[in-house]
Amino acid sequence: MKDDEQEAATGTPRVDPLTVHSVIKAFAVLDAFGGNQRSLSLAQIAALDGMGKSAAQRFAHTLTKLGYLAKDPQTKRFELTARTLTLGSHYIQTNELIGRATPYLQELSNSIRETVNLTVPSDTSIIFAARFASPHVLNADVVVGTELPAYCTAPGIAILSRLPRDEAMNVLRRSDRVAHTPYTVRSLPALEEKLDQAQEKGYAVAWEEYYLGDLSIAAPLLGPDRRPVGAINVSVARTRYTPEQAEAQFAPLVISAVRAIT
Repeated sequence: MKDDEQEAATGTPRVDPLTVHSVIKAFAVLDAFGGNQRSLSLAQIAALDGMGKSAAQRFAHTLTKLGYLAKDPQTKRFELTARTLTLGSHYIQTNELIGRATPYLQELSNSIRETVNLTVPSDTSIIFAARFASPHVLNADVVVGTELPAYCTAPGIAILSRLPRDEAMNVLRRSDRVAHTPYTVRSLPALEEKLDQAQEKGYAVAWEEYYLGDLSIAAPLLGPDRRPVGAINVSVARTRYTPEQAEAQFAPLVISAVRAIT
C-alpha cells in the first residue's frame, strides 16, 4: 500500500523520512510570538506541542545564540529580536513577483490615494507581501508579513476562485471560519457562492468581513500555469465609500493592475 493510500485508510499522517522534527520545533517557537504574545516564559515554550522543559531550554538557548531570541535578565522571558526581520527581507528582495508588482502598486496607490496591497496565498491564509498605505488607512496594524484568513478577505476569495473547485473547497473546509465581525460570511454554501461570483466577475469583494469599516476589492494574479500566485487589492474606509461606489470605482483598477503585472 502506498503512503498516501495508507494515510487515507488509517487516518494517520504518513511519516516523512526527510522531515527534521527539530527544525519544525524551532520554527514553532518562533511562530509562537505575535499578536499580543510579545514575550514567552520557558514554561510557555515548553508547553508548545508538548515540547517539555529540557527541550524548550535547548531550543530557546540555541535561538538566542543564533540571535533570533533575546532573554530579559530580570523577567527571564524571551522575545524576538530584530534579526528575525532578515528572513522576511531576504524574501522581499529576491521575490520576482514583488519586484515586478511594486512599481504598479505604488503608481496605483499614488493615483487613487488609497491603500493598495499585494498578498500571496499560504494554505488557509493570505500573507501581505507588499503594502502601500494611504493617509486614510483604516487598519494601521496590518503590515508586510501580516497573515489573515483567506475565507473572509477579498484577496483570499479572489485567489481561491481561480483554484480547482475541489481544492478551494478543501481550503475552506479546513479554515476555522469564525465570525470576526457581524458581516463575516462563514457557511460553505455562501462561501462557494462568493467563489462563483469572483470567478464570473474576475475580482472579489469583502465588505467589513474581517475589519469593521473596511471595504476591499481584489483581483487574482495568475502564474504561467494559470494557477493563482497572489492578489492585488484596494482597501478603503466605509465612512468614505459605499460598497457600490467602491466596487464601481476600484474593481476596474485592480483588474487593470493585474493585467499590467502579468
